[in-house]
Amino acid sequence: MTQHDLENEIAVTLYELAKLLVDTGQRIASAESCTGGWIAKSITDIDGCSQWFDSAIVTYSNDAKVNLLGVSPQILDVHGAVSQPVVKEMVLGLLDRCSANVGVSVSGIAGPAGGSSDKPVGTVWIAWANAGIFIEAVRYQFKGDRKQVRLQAVNAALKGVLRIVQQ
Repeated sequence: MTQHDLENEIAVTLYELAKLLVDTGQRIASAESCTGGWIAKSITDIDGCSQWFDSAIVTYSNDAKVNLLGVSPQILDVHGAVSQPVVKEMVLGLLDRCSANVGVSVSGIAGPAGGSSDKPVGTVWIAWANAGIFIEAVRYQFKGDRKQVRLQAVNAALKGVLRIVQQ
C-alpha cells in the first residue's frame, strides 16, 4: 500500500470514528512513542475534532513513560519499551490522566536502527482500552522505511479504535 493510500485510509477511518464518537458522546486520547504524535496530528487535521478528541501524550523516552503515564520502571527493565506490558500500562495510565473514554497507545521500533533479533525494525505494539478497562494489545511487524512503519502504526491504531467503538 502506498503512502497516499494509507493516508486516505486513515482519513476515511477518522471520519467514521468521529461520527461514532460524537454520536455516542465519547472522547479519544492517545499515548504515543514511535508515532511521535502522528495519531494526534491526524485527528487534529479534522475540523471539529474538539468534540471528540481529548488529548495526546508523546512519551518517547522511558523516563517520560514513567513520569507522564505511570509505567512501572521494573516492567520497562524486564520487558523493554516495545512490549505488551508497557503499552498496556501506557494506555491505562493515559486514561487515568485524562477525560477520554477510549485510549490507544503505541510503542515500536521504526528504524532504520534499533532492532534486535527478537524485536526487529518494524516491530510495533499497540494497545487499546475503554474507560480505563484494558481491552487488548497486538504486536505488528510492519515493513518499509521509518516513515512507512510509523504511518502503518497510525493506521492500525486508529482502525483498532474504530473497531472498539463499534462494539
